[in-house]
Amino acid sequence: MATVCYRPEGLDSLVQKTSFSKKELQVLYRGFKNECPSGIVNEETFKSIYSQFFPQGDSTMYAHFLFEAFDTHNNGSVSFEDFVVSLSIILRGSITDKLNWAFNLYDLNKDGCITREEMTDIMNSIYDMMGKYTYPCMRDSAPKEHVDNFFQKMDRNNDGVVTIDEFLETCQKDENIMQSMHMFDNVI
Repeated sequence: MATVCYRPEGLDSLVQKTSFSKKELQVLYRGFKNECPSGIVNEETFKSIYSQFFPQGDSTMYAHFLFEAFDTHNNGSVSFEDFVVSLSIILRGSITDKLNWAFNLYDLNKDGCITREEMTDIMNSIYDMMGKYTYPCMRDSAPKEHVDNFFQKMDRNNDGVVTIDEFLETCQKDENIMQSMHMFDNVI
């Protein structure tokens, strides 16, 4: 039985949609096809690949959230196009594009605001992924403290949710956040 393979759109089209050159896209495609010979990745494969980067922790939940952010068509799979468009934003997008992408990641139910529960789920998944044996050792209360700090800083009108406007405004005024947004500017 022949396996149906997904073929990505042409390189020229992807050069237009992303901030990558043809050569960079070719290298990325080789790596993608190596891990995902069918040309698309489902959530289980994505989790398996992602877990290799965090062997000391459990990255399952964070990889789930990340997969949902990469799966822009909500069809349960990530194509090469989905992958490189998101990667382009993360690595080379404008500050606003990067912040919008991060907001979308944190807005788990995609209703346009981040709730305390959503941020708690994200923080717990990040701490699970980092593992219990970090140095210095993290306190069990660390995820809750992170969420409290996030809402104290971001929820400008104290209504219990963070909107995209509050998120963008606060992030753009925070020097540490702005510096971290430039962290991947020279990758690849």
